[in-house]
Amino acid sequence: MPLEQPTLFGLDDIQHVRLPESVRDLTIQQRFEAFHALNPWVMRHLENLVQDAIGKGFQRIGIGMLFELLRYRYGEATRGDEFRLNNDFRSRYVRELIGARPDWADLFETRALRAA
Repeated sequence: MPLEQPTLFGLDDIQHVRLPESVRDLTIQQRFEAFHALNPWVMRHLENLVQDAIGKGFQRIGIGMLFELLRYRYGEATRGDEFRLNNDFRSRYVRELIGARPDWADLFETRALRAA
């Protein structure tokens, strides 16, 4: 009998969406935008994880930790990129989180974006 995967929140909003093959020729930003549009649940779940971490007293949060938690909890639930939650998108998601919640800016360290 398979073990039930622990969840911080429900899985009902996860949709299995795959990006078209043509995105491989796009920039990281363009691929992120396509992935983000097809998988809006990722942002919602990242926001929930940040709120949970804040509630536990975290004063600094790494996007890498958040990505690994999503990978652990949802396995291959994301679609649209051959790496599922592509590490190339980490910096973009941090900026999305800060854009949505400017009061979270001090929680994350950001660096200059790579152009590619």
